[in-house]
Amino acid sequence: MIFDFFRNTAGAVRAINQKYAKPHIKMTRGVRFSFGALRFYLLLLVGIMVYKFITLLH
Repeated sequence: MIFDFFRNTAGAVRAINQKYAKPHIKMTRGVRFSFGALRFYLLLLVGIMVYKFITLLH
């Protein structure tokens, strides 16, 4: 039952990702740079949180 839920949810997520894989609007260099900077910033924050979690365990 739980595995079916996760399987169905994963299928729905894959379908949404395929639908929006290519942007429908044209992005300028500034917008593309801003999205790249935001992606880097979010990955940095996740990395800091993982590091903090690991250091708290020790």
